Amino acid sequence: MAYYQSAPFSLEQFERWLDTFLNFEKLPHKNMFWLDTMQLLCNRLAHPENAAPCFHVAGSKGKGSVATMIACILEAAGFSAGLYTSPHIADFRERVSTPHGFFDNSVYGYAARELMACISSTSAESLTRPITWFELVTLYAFLCFRRAAVDYSVYEVGMGGRLDATNVVTPRAGCITAIEREHTEYLGDTLEKIAAEKAGIIKAGIPVIVAAQKSAAVRNVFEKKAEECGSMCIFVDDFTTFLEYSYMHMHSKTSLSPDFPLPAMRLSFESPLFSRRITATMRLLGNAQARNAVQAALAVKTALPDIAEEAIERGLAHATLPARFEIVPPGKLQPPIIYDGAHTVQSIAETIATLKAVFPTAACHALFACGADKRVDDIAPLFCGAFEKITVTTPGTARQSDLAHAERAFRNAHVPCECISDFEAAVRTAFSRAQSSNAVLLVVGSFYLVADVKKLWSSHARS
Repeated sequence: MAYYQSAPFSLEQFERWLDTFLNFEKLPHKNMFWLDTMQLLCNRLAHPENAAPCFHVAGSKGKGSVATMIACILEAAGFSAGLYTSPHIADFRERVSTPHGFFDNSVYGYAARELMACISSTSAESLTRPITWFELVTLYAFLCFRRAAVDYSVYEVGMGGRLDATNVVTPRAGCITAIEREHTEYLGDTLEKIAAEKAGIIKAGIPVIVAAQKSAAVRNVFEKKAEECGSMCIFVDDFTTFLEYSYMHMHSKTSLSPDFPLPAMRLSFESPLFSRRITATMRLLGNAQARNAVQAALAVKTALPDIAEEAIERGLAHATLPARFEIVPPGKLQPPIIYDGAHTVQSIAETIATLKAVFPTAACHALFACGADKRVDDIAPLFCGAFEKITVTTPGTARQSDLAHAERAFRNAHVPCECISDFEAAVRTAFSRAQSSNAVLLVVGSFYLVADVKKLWSSHARS
């Protein structure tokens, strides 16, 4: 234990230590989810999960955006906020951060040493099963936020909700975004079963803000769970009497591309919770982000009724998140790029719709890859007619994929594409084609794809 308390902090060393534990993000396993381990370790660490009041966000898509918007609103209101999201794209600290950036390095170092010391002194006999990577990272977030003495913390659920490692918190308010078919081997094979797992974050007497759902049956799952818990359940579509958004363009400030139009979204909505209409110019774009913004605003206003409307507007305006329709203007040997980690049928459909709405006259190319567990047969038709060139490859190095299946799916959907199994060759081909065609390149289908493309292209730019 003395070594961990005195050793200088090295993020790389800490990540290597974490990687010695089972990582479900890279190698999913069944029947390995329950809260016993988290409860034991939280107790040993003097319950850092209770160090600050918090918000808890579950759902199939958009939960990272909602969590980020909540944290940005809190910061705009004058509070300090810790933000826990996943996955990270370029830097591990993206998972455990503030709305405006990283904590001081001393926060990360102290928390790492505290966590490593705790684990080293925990006997295997006290554990009912091996500790997992995500549990450790969640504990790390708790410790970082306690060390930083944040006023509030915001936690994005990893997978599901009921048995997710984050579900040891007792929030001021919970959020559940729209439900889609995902992780069916772990969460259930129907929307209702998946919703039941997400509903597991609803706690006695704690209000929950729920996004509009596809079916009355899914909505009923949340209504029933909230009733059982004696919790107020606010559905976003019931509490929003007005919602509209439009796109506007500003000019890039970069010297390499002074005339490239950078879009923004003008959002306006009303709700009985607010004294007036809320209006914000947002950098997060698209129909889904408009809905996410309303949900985040309702969550904060429900938990903190006295918060000013101006703070909500400023917070929404400042919110950004990597790989959520993230636009990189063109540069030397680089086309304009849009990075988006969308990987479900609905989220990819909305990303493509946003692309066409924001850049209606631009030529578009795509670089696509997805994990082997994704519904590529339903995803492939979404690309039909929307892109001049499509390059299909594997999602980097961290995720299992089935390129042959993806190729069949695109062929069966009559979507012309080129499949390139060599990841680096695929990236170079897609970038070169888009550059020579003066086209916008959409990189989509997997956060792991986005992370590895960014890493590869950053290395290429430096060489």
